[in-house]
Amino acid sequence: MTIVITGANRGIGKALFDGYIAQGDTVIGTHRQPDAGPMRQLDVTDPASHASLACAFGETAVDLLICNAGIYPDKGQSLDDGYTADMWTSGFATNVTGVFLTIQTLLPHLRRARAGKIAIISSQMASDTRAPGGSYIYRASKAAALNLGRNLAADLAPEGISVGIYHPGWVRTDMGGSAAAIDTDASATGLIARFAALSPATTGCFETWDGQIHPY
Repeated sequence: MTIVITGANRGIGKALFDGYIAQGDTVIGTHRQPDAGPMRQLDVTDPASHASLACAFGETAVDLLICNAGIYPDKGQSLDDGYTADMWTSGFATNVTGVFLTIQTLLPHLRRARAGKIAIISSQMASDTRAPGGSYIYRASKAAALNLGRNLAADLAPEGISVGIYHPGWVRTDMGGSAAAIDTDASATGLIARFAALSPATTGCFETWDGQIHPY
């Protein structure tokens, strides 16, 4: 199986990368730095970077695309003087537009697979059932990514491509912080199981890392 993981150089992305390597899969990770070993350069916000990646893939079939790259630009911001326009722009460029451009770029390669899958890493903070305030940019962008995934699932279902959206857990990473509930290995192990279970019957799902259906 050939798997592509964006933002694979650290955190959950790196744990997913290592987990699939341990299973013997062919894994292509991306990050914003120059190509190095199994990691290819991709700035998900840059159309030219996507074009370069597409050229490098040639005729490769991709069985699973994991859209993991994301940022949390507004952590700890003040409602009175925070949440600048630049933060909104960068947050949506990475967490929403970047997801769409990655899928659009690799769609021909997903079509070459017998039953391609797309996994979008969103967050429980995308759900309108969780609205304690704050983190407006992150919440809004992850909600948009959830909506994007749900609609892509509808459009790609006739082609046999399944799309799932996932909450990876509150994970001990630079983004999640040291007080988070689980480590990256636990999150990755759960997510790998979720991705394996993704099928045309479950396309459009919003699930947690440990297999719970999450309300929208």
